[in-house]
Amino acid sequence: MPNAPLTEGALSPKLAHLAGLTERYANPAFLVAPGGHVQTIAAGHYTVTGLSRHVRLGEFVAHRSPTGVHLGEVVRVEPELTYVCPIEPGEPIGIHDVVIRKGAFRISPSAAWCGRTVNSLCEPIDGLGPIAEGLDRRSISNTAPPSMTRQRVEKGFRTGVRAIDIFSPLCLGQRLGIFAGSGVGKSTLLSMLARADAFDKVVIALVGERGREVREFIEDTLGANMKKSIAVVATSDESPMLRKMAPLTAVTIAEYFRDQGENVLLIVDSVTRFAHAIREVATASGEPPIARGYPASVFTELPRLLERAGPGPEGTGTITAIISILVDGDNHNDPIADSTRGILDGHIVLQRSLAEEGRYPPIDPLASISRLARKAWTPDQEKLVSRLKTLVHRFEETRDLRLIGGYRQGADPDLDMAVKQVPIIYDVLKQSPGDADSLDAFADLAGALKAAAGIGNQPGIRR
Repeated sequence: MPNAPLTEGALSPKLAHLAGLTERYANPAFLVAPGGHVQTIAAGHYTVTGLSRHVRLGEFVAHRSPTGVHLGEVVRVEPELTYVCPIEPGEPIGIHDVVIRKGAFRISPSAAWCGRTVNSLCEPIDGLGPIAEGLDRRSISNTAPPSMTRQRVEKGFRTGVRAIDIFSPLCLGQRLGIFAGSGVGKSTLLSMLARADAFDKVVIALVGERGREVREFIEDTLGANMKKSIAVVATSDESPMLRKMAPLTAVTIAEYFRDQGENVLLIVDSVTRFAHAIREVATASGEPPIARGYPASVFTELPRLLERAGPGPEGTGTITAIISILVDGDNHNDPIADSTRGILDGHIVLQRSLAEEGRYPPIDPLASISRLARKAWTPDQEKLVSRLKTLVHRFEETRDLRLIGGYRQGADPDLDMAVKQVPIIYDVLKQSPGDADSLDAFADLAGALKAAAGIGNQPGIRR
C-alpha cells in the first residue's frame, strides 16, 4: 500500500517545527541576502558584525526585532563593524538581533499619488487608504542628469506675487532660494508660490515642520491645487533619518513626473533642517565637524540634492525648485546659507525689519536676485526695473537724512522722484496670502503710479 501523504497533524513536533521554518524562509531573497548581528547599541546608531564586506555607504538594512522588521541606513563601514542609523525613532534593538542587507531604498511613484500625503518612506499618512505603486522603481539616491544633456532654461512664468514678478522673475527649470530668519514669513511666501498655475504637478517636502501646520498648509494653502500635488512630510519630532530622506523622496517623485514630460514645481521647506538632520546622523557616526558644527558630508549632500532639480534632458519636462533656507540668527552668511546661495539660480531675501513695518511679503528688492531674470523680462521691462531699483536705493540711502530734516525738495530731481514714487511702489508690492494672485504685476504698478500722478498714460510702465 503506498504511503499516504503526511498531514501537519501527523508530523512529530520537531518535524512540524522544521516545516514551519522551511515555509518561513522559503523566500529566495532572504536566502541570498547577506546578514549580520547587532554588536553594540548607542544613542542614534548601532553597529553590526558580519556585513562589512556586503554593504556600501548609504545602503539600507533591515533589522529584525520582536516588534517586526525595521529599516536603517549604513552610515559608516569598518573592516569588522558596520554603523547603522535606524530610520524609526525608538526602535527596540537588542544585542545579537539579525540584520539583513536590503540595498538602495527605492520607491515606485505613480500619477495615482496626486492628492496624497505620505511620509519619507512613501507610506500614506492622510488616512485615505493605501496608494498604488507604479511600475518604475527608482532609488532616492539618484544623481543629476549630465550637464550637457540638459535643456536650456528659456521660458519665464508668472508666480502671482508682484514683488517677485517685477524684481526677481522666475523661469521654468530655475532653482530659487528664499532666505530668512525664523518667523519672518518663509512658509507664508511658499504657500503663495505653490498656487502658481504654470505647473502640471506640485511636489512639496515639509522637513522638520511643526505638526500642527501640516494640515493647515495642505488644506488651506493648497486647497484645490492639492489635486495635482503630492506632499512628503517629516515633522520635527521624527528621526533625523526620516527628516534627511524627505527631500530625497520628494525630488525622486518630481523626477518621475519630469521624465513623463511634465513641468513640476518642487518646494522644500526647509533645506536647513535637511542639513541639520545630516549633521545629527553624521555626528552619531563619528564624523568630525569642519564649519560651525557642520561636518563635510553636509556640503557634499546639499549640491547632490539641489542639482537634481532644474531642466531635464531633451524631450523631458522641468523641475522648478523653490527652496527655503533658515538663516541662523538672521546671519545671511552662515555656512548653509552661503553654500546654498552659490548653488541656486537666484535668491529672495526676506528682511525682519520689513516684516516689522507690516510689509508682507517682506522681500528686499535690492538684495534679491534672479540669475535668469533677463530670460523673463522684455527689454523695456529690464530698463524699467533698473530704474525702479535706482529709485528704491536712493530712497533708502537717504532715509536718515530725511528723518533729520536734511532733505530739500528741488535740489535733487532723482531724490524728488524717489520720495514721491517709492512709497507707492511699496504699497503695490504688499500682498497677503488671502489676496488674489496678480495677473500682471507691471500693469498693477503702472495703474498705481498713474492714479497717484493723476494722468492717463505713462510710457514705459506698461508690460
